Amino acid sequence: MTRPRLAVLDVLAAGGHLDVDEIARRVRERLDSVSTQAVYDVLGALSRAGLSRRIETAGSPARYEARVGDNHHHVVCRGCGDIADVDCAVGDAPCLDPNTTHGFEVDEADVTFWGLCPQCRARRRADD
Repeated sequence: MTRPRLAVLDVLAAGGHLDVDEIARRVRERLDSVSTQAVYDVLGALSRAGLSRRIETAGSPARYEARVGDNHHHVVCRGCGDIADVDCAVGDAPCLDPNTTHGFEVDEADVTFWGLCPQCRARRRADD
């Protein structure tokens, strides 16, 4: 385990859904220096090892989190892009049963809920 890997794990363990720039900024607060490419490399390795999860939402840069292995989902604000976790709503993993698997052994469902967070809803009401 390298110092950059440990630092990235610590940043992710603090919680949130962070993009690479924010992770790199927080890692640099802990280490003298680390390149953004090194952070990308670490995140790739951690994701492949199942120690982090890459979240890709339409129109936003990839974000990463430490919460893995529980088949949770996300709700994304269309206004500000904020992301929050949503526990699996029904049943065991995967939450959804596809009508056909095309021969795949399905072990996870990735669901993204979209809407407006309370702050964006309040701003919208104030603008109306």
